[in-house]
Amino acid sequence: MKAGWEHFSHGADIGVRGFGETAEKAFEHAALALTAVVADVSRIEQKESVEVQCQAPDLELLFVSWLNAVVYEMAVRRMLFSGFRVVISGGSLSGTLSGEPADPERHRAAVEVKGATVTSLQVARDAAGWWMAQCVVDV
Repeated sequence: MKAGWEHFSHGADIGVRGFGETAEKAFEHAALALTAVVADVSRIEQKESVEVQCQAPDLELLFVSWLNAVVYEMAVRRMLFSGFRVVISGGSLSGTLSGEPADPERHRAAVEVKGATVTSLQVARDAAGWWMAQCVVDV
């Protein structure tokens, strides 16, 4: 397995899945998958950074909180992000989102993500030690 992300089908919604050597890297890649639902990630420049904080009682709910923080920042700031940095300590997550104001023509915005859900929610480590974080996002 290698680090990265992918989408998976789930009815009318879309699943996002991130992979990485650590839970943090899997969370970062899943946020990139989330952004790729909305726009062409390769066209998003990392001009501005936004800090986010999340807390949850377990790693899976922390993952949903993280993705919903990304969705929230995209909506209220009217920005798109292509760079993510996550630090997890216990039930807390500190994240940095890097991106720029949304430009519908240049970013080729497709759909709007309303939020991350607990549907198909899973954060797990495989036998080889790779982490995978996934859930379905409401579009």
